[in-house]
Amino acid sequence: MRRFNVGRASALFAVGAAILFFPAPLAAQEKGEAAEQSGDVESVTVTATRSGKRVQDEPIHVEVIDQEEIEEGTIMSPGGIARLLSETSGVHFQVNSAALGAANLTIEGLRGHYTQLFSDGLPLYGGQLESLGLLQIPPADLEHVEIVKGVASALYGPSALGGVINLVSRRPEKELTPELIVNATSVDGQDAVGYLSGPLTGEWGFTLLGSLNRQGESDINHDGWSDLPGFNRALLRPRLFWQGDDGDSVLVTGGFSEEGRSGGTLAGKTLPDGSTFPEKLDTERWDLGTVSQFRLDQIGILAFRASVMGEDDFHRWGGVTDDDHHGTAFGELSLTGNLPSQVWTLGSAVQQDSYRSRNFAPFDYTYTVPALFAQDEYSPAGWLDLAASLRADFHNVFGNFVSPRLSALIRADEWTFRATAGGGVYAPTPFTEDIADTGFTKILPFHAIKAETAQAASFDAGRSFGPIAFNASLFASSIKRPVALTLSPAAPGKLTFVNVSGPTRTIGAELLATYKNGPLTVTGGYVVIHATEIDPQTLQREDAELVPRQTAGISGVWEEEWGKIGLESFFTGRQSLNDPLDPNPYRQVSAPYVIFGALAEWNVTDKLSLFLNSENLTDVRQTRYDPLLRPQPGPDGRRTVDVWAPLDGRLINGGLRARL
Repeated sequence: MRRFNVGRASALFAVGAAILFFPAPLAAQEKGEAAEQSGDVESVTVTATRSGKRVQDEPIHVEVIDQEEIEEGTIMSPGGIARLLSETSGVHFQVNSAALGAANLTIEGLRGHYTQLFSDGLPLYGGQLESLGLLQIPPADLEHVEIVKGVASALYGPSALGGVINLVSRRPEKELTPELIVNATSVDGQDAVGYLSGPLTGEWGFTLLGSLNRQGESDINHDGWSDLPGFNRALLRPRLFWQGDDGDSVLVTGGFSEEGRSGGTLAGKTLPDGSTFPEKLDTERWDLGTVSQFRLDQIGILAFRASVMGEDDFHRWGGVTDDDHHGTAFGELSLTGNLPSQVWTLGSAVQQDSYRSRNFAPFDYTYTVPALFAQDEYSPAGWLDLAASLRADFHNVFGNFVSPRLSALIRADEWTFRATAGGGVYAPTPFTEDIADTGFTKILPFHAIKAETAQAASFDAGRSFGPIAFNASLFASSIKRPVALTLSPAAPGKLTFVNVSGPTRTIGAELLATYKNGPLTVTGGYVVIHATEIDPQTLQREDAELVPRQTAGISGVWEEEWGKIGLESFFTGRQSLNDPLDPNPYRQVSAPYVIFGALAEWNVTDKLSLFLNSENLTDVRQTRYDPLLRPQPGPDGRRTVDVWAPLDGRLINGGLRARL
């Protein structure tokens, strides 16, 4: 059994702190290249699509979270990027474990496990977005974030059916630049994040991120169940950068993190049926990766990416325990060339994802997927850009698949129009949102399951009017043979995975507007989604569960030399709670709610600032409407209802940020 080792975690952070505050031996020369740190989104070069174009010139619609937004997200939530990403229009933060706080991000109404998370184009967090991954990645070392919404299998294979989130790391500064963030919250949480950036020797530079995070268990509504899980976490991530004079570059990254997380019933407390159900998850994760590119005279750019990742987990669900291991190995080689009005890419990749369990060995799997891909971006006229992507994946379990994608960018006067259509595939794993709270205790292994396939299309239009910019989008998708859990007809009391007979359909619209004038920036967004799916038990089409029909948000920030102040408000509309397997015993449809927040940062000096952040000021909590605990366990053993509103209520955090 693995346990969170406080001594080892403290030593890990101490190494980072020592480097942070005594950096002189690392700086042999004050030489290196710093990346452009611009608050202008249009200056961002997109890497998720491999084209290397600015975001406004990319035919594929990519949303960018820029450095300014990342800095605000860092002081709001220094320990994880979930809050930062969830404020993006069309992205919804969905908790799928009320005990441990595990959560995913759903993009345009598609399930969170369809989303692929990358770091500089590398799957450092595994071949599937894990329910705790977003809560364990500090944003302090990010330059920007790229989000490709909708089916993206043509770009990244059978793990990116619902979209791609690519975290782009900050490049080294020209001089040694230490940063420190210390934070505490009103619900017994503390964070200490250190970041160091600077030159080494010659053309080499480095960055180093170290983080210690803690949260105490909190039973906010006094029902004996932890509404906020407790955890202790330590993380260390060094990166090395080499930049040649002719544009050649090498990035080498490594990381190690350790976390102990606990929740469920508190000591001395019981559930409504008189039983106890403590939950626990201890995690150790490590990764190593590289991204390199070299210019070949009169040919193009040769790019190489490779990474390995390992994660060991110890789970406890009530009286059931399990030790398991997740692993991902990835390699990609591509060649990009430039012709007049054309950028083309040819490449090959291979990825292997594996899972091994000590107690649930029938769920073990090894997916090996070699692939070939091609991409061409063509500009036949100044007002038109076209992009075509085609990828062939050769899956050792689910067979061979071809995923196409076509995109177009049209410029007309002050307007820009984008249209995208494509198909994709998803290789199912047992790690869906349904098992986050229960494990595999009552679930039968895969049997005769087929891969899920999808078709999707989107159209958007944008324009700027002086200080105002807006973008409107329409999108639709259809996923065939979606995998779902249902009661087993052959094994009473057991659940089984099945391919549902009818497709999951999603259609929606999104409106995003931004106003920038001097020190004031105001951003507003509105999304409406209608998602339906087939109930695997009744075979009737119903509204997809936990997909808000409407969401909206508005935020404003006033920034001066002395600091900044900000206000925000978010609306979440009604959601279906009629889970075919575990329907909510209290209601079938959630209540709509609005939450408010405020942020203030005061620059005491040019290197020291104090911040205070308030979230959910009106103290909206799901337990103000209904109990969280079920009267008795559901068919899969679940002890709580689905989470459709905040559980933690009002939260205030404050601290300091120092740039030494």
